[in-house]
Amino acid sequence: MAPKVLVSDSLSETAVQIFRDRGIEVDFEPKLGKDKDKLAEVIGKYDGLAIRSATKVTAKLLENATNLKVVGRAGIGTDNVDKEAASKKGVIVMNTPFGNMITTAEHAIAMMFAVARQIPEASASTHAGKWEKSKFMGVELSGKTLGVIGAGNIGGIVCDRARGLKMKVIAFDPFMSQEKADKMGVEKVELEDLLKRADFITLHVPLTEQTKNILSRENLEKTKKGVRIINCARGGLVDEEALADLLKSGHVAGAALDVFAEEPATNNVLFNLPNVVCTPHLGASTTEAQENVALQVAEQMSNYLLDGAVENALNMPSMTAEEAKVMGPWVKLAQHLGGFIGQMTEDAIKAINITYDGSAAELNLKALDAAVVAGIMKASQPEVNMVSAPALAKERGIQISTTSQTQSGAYDGYIKVTVVSETKERSIAGTVFSDAKPRFIQIKGINIDAEVGEHMLYTTNEDVPGVIGKLGTLLGEHGANLANFTLGRAKAGGEAIAIAYLDEALKPETVEAMKATGIFKQVKPLEFILG
Repeated sequence: MAPKVLVSDSLSETAVQIFRDRGIEVDFEPKLGKDKDKLAEVIGKYDGLAIRSATKVTAKLLENATNLKVVGRAGIGTDNVDKEAASKKGVIVMNTPFGNMITTAEHAIAMMFAVARQIPEASASTHAGKWEKSKFMGVELSGKTLGVIGAGNIGGIVCDRARGLKMKVIAFDPFMSQEKADKMGVEKVELEDLLKRADFITLHVPLTEQTKNILSRENLEKTKKGVRIINCARGGLVDEEALADLLKSGHVAGAALDVFAEEPATNNVLFNLPNVVCTPHLGASTTEAQENVALQVAEQMSNYLLDGAVENALNMPSMTAEEAKVMGPWVKLAQHLGGFIGQMTEDAIKAINITYDGSAAELNLKALDAAVVAGIMKASQPEVNMVSAPALAKERGIQISTTSQTQSGAYDGYIKVTVVSETKERSIAGTVFSDAKPRFIQIKGINIDAEVGEHMLYTTNEDVPGVIGKLGTLLGEHGANLANFTLGRAKAGGEAIAIAYLDEALKPETVEAMKATGIFKQVKPLEFILG
């Protein structure tokens, strides 16, 4: 059955056609996003939801989204999506960070020119029939120091354009390496240094707890007298009251803002102050950018729904379509390893330790981590998936650790999962052979070669004669057809394990009969979803 996508905000027809061309059923309802009640009524029918900023994806809406797998935001900002609720629900949240980078960067440069030369006020004055040439004395950008707060995708483009204008560029970005700064031709500085030295300051960071009010009253007062502030990133990065006071005092010579703490901004303390340029969140508003992000979100959502590729997700490790093909068997193995150990563990889990060996260590480990944790959690909560599992584990206080190592055994690569619970520690390891089928290769330190079956039975016993015969007899007496089985033991006469493959799920009374024999230390039916 083809996936079904709802487009609830205005998206280009070309983008909508991408879904159709990929074989995805799509309903284009661009006004539906503003009707939260109607949206909640219909959202349960859809696998994907494509939005801009009008649609609010709240926890309440997600409660009704019983089939939803992905939300795609055509644009960078996802403030209108409850990402924590989406993660718990197992819904991937994607954005399109690259489609409007140039447009937003160009707007910041344009705003910098506008405030440097007082262009809006000069234009309004001239339109009014005045000729106030001496009133609008500006400053050159050439030779001035530009302080860039956040030198990522958009900030990096601003740095490049500013250097072309012969500005001295300094940047504060805790995530930027010295090597990257050198390559960009910018000076990496701390925030305190940037505030003191910059003639112009432009912001290009997301709004987080760490960046909220990064230009606070205290920090604004540390700036050079005559500084000009540009914010085309997010409202809430600048203390607007403090900025207004410093503009009135003359400490700040001008400001250009495309974003505000409250939007739509119909009334703001900065409005109508001299040399303050304001635009209504136009950073991404060009024909090219709107088309680019629409096409990008349609492609990303289609790639995920059809091929499992995860691109630009905010709550899930990224995985390209090519990676998904290579990773597929390993992701399935990781889920099965987690599923095995999750079904075996009946008390509270304290820690999950994952070891990646050899070729497995070269894969996308974040995705494999998520698959392991999902497999474990599914044993108690079947609705959990790779998106929701890490959030659920964190909520439960489960410690997750990973180790990568070079090839250390007979296999090119393997994954080993160890779970520490309140009462014991369990481990299982597995690999993927050339046939792309996952195999269990070690359980409780005992080597074994076991494929994964839909209906399996795991038993442990002392290695003594007659156990296999008793196992087959018991299963036969209870009408359970044994398709295959595999054995392993630590040493002759020591602990032995057996995995039986059955045609259908084992009945509870069969399990009880096996336990009653006293032969088997453990009797555990296991279920796996194959394919």
